[in-house]
Amino acid sequence: MPAPRKYLLVLFWMLGSLTAFSGVALSIRGLQGALTVFEMLAIRNIGGLVILGAMMLLAPGPDQTMRMARPQIHGLRNIAHFAGQALWVYGVTVLPLATVFAIEFTTPCWVALFAVLFLKERLTVFRALAIALGFVGVLIILRPGMESFRPAALAVVLAAVFFGIQITTTKFLTGSNSTWTIMFWMNLMQLPMNMLANGLTGHSPLIIDRLSWDIWLPALGIAVTGFLAHYCLTNAFRHGDATLVVPIDFLRVPLIALIGWLFYNETPELAVLIGALVVIGGVIINLAAEARAKRQG
Repeated sequence: MPAPRKYLLVLFWMLGSLTAFSGVALSIRGLQGALTVFEMLAIRNIGGLVILGAMMLLAPGPDQTMRMARPQIHGLRNIAHFAGQALWVYGVTVLPLATVFAIEFTTPCWVALFAVLFLKERLTVFRALAIALGFVGVLIILRPGMESFRPAALAVVLAAVFFGIQITTTKFLTGSNSTWTIMFWMNLMQLPMNMLANGLTGHSPLIIDRLSWDIWLPALGIAVTGFLAHYCLTNAFRHGDATLVVPIDFLRVPLIALIGWLFYNETPELAVLIGALVVIGGVIINLAAEARAKRQG
């Protein structure tokens, strides 16, 4: 594929991803107070299954199989993703949007750490630097021991850890499972998890009991954008490598900061922006070093 066309495709899919992730956050804020965290996530799962089913009917393909390979890894991946999403959605409901997105970008640092621990990948100097800067960035954002410290932000830190596990286990699955299969089982397995968790927290496990016409727009929003966010990001990686995709993905922080300011009168804190730059800097340094090593190797 010619390079200019490849870059345009990456830009197209990343614009879709940026828009969709912002749409997820806005939908969560729109459902806040009307639905629980687990009800929001269940709606997202239902939307994903409906969209995947429509794709299978309208454009069937050889990769659209319900047969999973390595089911135990699917289980681990989806438990981690379920926990990470619940903590992330909780963070969106109680913290400024820019803070949530900035902390979430420590996920690549956790992925690098887990890849060394569990995938036996080599710990290079630049990977170690990215991990260290990730931790420093989080400390700058959280400011433990200071009056501005928000304990709820620790939930988003833990969400990033779970997302790191989810991405690491996805590496195991992509060699033997198609993207369609992974996403299908993700939604099918996590839907009962969210329904059960909703019941255990004292609410009805039947999500439909709480749906009403006055929240149809954000409910539809989280169902559609929740699917599109990952679908667009996956297609961006299909047309370009991480050194091209990830820097564009970092635009989520200033974009969501702008949305938080326009819609919710949230002024991004200087410490959050500085911490985000430290985290992003570490990830970019590592990406550039790995790209250079790949060219030389």
